[in-house]
Amino acid sequence: MTRRPFSGPLLILLGPLTLVAGCSSKPAAQTVAPMAAPTPTIVRAEPALTPSPSRPAVAEDTLPTSLDEINRRGYLKDAFFDFDKAEIRTDQRNSLAGDGAWLRSHPSVKIRIEGHCDERGTEAYNMALGEQRASAVREYLETLGVDASRLATISYGKERPFALGHDEAAWAENRRDHFLVTAR
Repeated sequence: MTRRPFSGPLLILLGPLTLVAGCSSKPAAQTVAPMAAPTPTIVRAEPALTPSPSRPAVAEDTLPTSLDEINRRGYLKDAFFDFDKAEIRTDQRNSLAGDGAWLRSHPSVKIRIEGHCDERGTEAYNMALGEQRASAVREYLETLGVDASRLATISYGKERPFALGHDEAAWAENRRDHFLVTAR
């Protein structure tokens, strides 16, 4: 019997297989200490304790019983308008938002929105402009969540000026909507 010499090409093919077979052993298992679960941090937001200085915080049951006293304390702030305009000025929106918040926190309160004008223009024109101003504020308060059944409007035109005078300073104070609490 004759032996054949081992051929080279077969060795080339079997070489890599022996290397792969030799590397198949599993590495030693590593032990890792378990990590402790993180402790949650609880953060509570504290409510704002300082009310706006222009609107005293008053609970519904601590409002004065007298409507005159409620109106005298000035919980609601007037809204002012530009000459010959009924659109709510952007600088008046924060004041009206405060009025809306106060009214929402006192759901039994009903108000009358009084539209006023300066002395310029005819009586008829100013009566119509005063009504437009009062209606604009009523609609704005409704968009802020105040129930429409609590809001009444009236126009006094130029008949009840707040500031006496015949100059722009007086006129600017008279172009306003004034709020009057009518029911508690």
